[in-house]
Amino acid sequence: MEIVNYSQAYEAQVVALWNQCLTYDTITVGKFRRQALFDENFDPALCYVALEQEQVVGFCLGMRRKFPYLERGVEPDRGWIVAIFVAEAYRRQGIGTRLVQRSEADMRSRGAKNITLFAYSPGYFFPGIDKENYPAAAPFFEKLGYEAGSTDYSMCKDLHGFQISPEGLAKKAAAEAKGYRFVNFTYDYALELLEFNRDNFGGGWKRNALIAMQNGTAEDLILLVLSPEGKICGFSMRMIDGNPSRFGPIGIDKNMRNEGLGSILLDFAQQEMARRGIYHMFFVTTDDPGRRYYERKGLHVFRSFTSYKKFFGD
Repeated sequence: MEIVNYSQAYEAQVVALWNQCLTYDTITVGKFRRQALFDENFDPALCYVALEQEQVVGFCLGMRRKFPYLERGVEPDRGWIVAIFVAEAYRRQGIGTRLVQRSEADMRSRGAKNITLFAYSPGYFFPGIDKENYPAAAPFFEKLGYEAGSTDYSMCKDLHGFQISPEGLAKKAAAEAKGYRFVNFTYDYALELLEFNRDNFGGGWKRNALIAMQNGTAEDLILLVLSPEGKICGFSMRMIDGNPSRFGPIGIDKNMRNEGLGSILLDFAQQEMARRGIYHMFFVTTDDPGRRYYERKGLHVFRSFTSYKKFFGD
């Protein structure tokens, strides 16, 4: 068995083996190209294929930033293992360990002082280790020195027949009586929204809204809350990855979070999705307080992910 750097000659085998191994996260060749090969930071020198007589039996995608990501810059101390898998028949032979160690060594030689598993922004395939569906993954990485962090939750809801509850309608009416408005985005708010997202939630949120504006889809995807003074004080959107059912992000100005505006905006968003014939709503990550909040709104957890990271002492 040998480990070589990725070339596109292995593409079909890599994608086929990915779908055999990562059965809860299957992909197409197109998705693999968009999120891996066409990522601006992709480097074949950090992407590895394990070969047995020219057959692909393992794969590891490492990533280091070559280009700055918004306010995070190039994050020179960081590296990511974005995806890794080994064919079932070749497991417990040290192939996975060799792939990880090769990735670590190459990223450390380029300046990485820590490595995060999977949660590479903005183009991750999964935000952490799914311990339920891939039970061998956490013990494997823990033996290699990776430490568990927080747990995030993927949640979803069926929107068939969705109606805002009488309590929700009363809350909306009370907020509107105070002067708040819940509206669909128009380009009159474009620059104000970009500044609002940047200042309140960071560059990632600004980027999501900006891409929708550039694509000409913002008016269909973005909802706003306007203060009594007519200023943006809340925002939500969907379809940040091209999937119409994917919801989020959603957020309210921190100075107005005691007004119940987030709950009203979430109701508004669900209503707008149902009206468009989008009857499934999901998002990929929220923390424990978020999980409890969304459970009260009728969403349920369908997957959970634990973050893992390894720090190097030198």
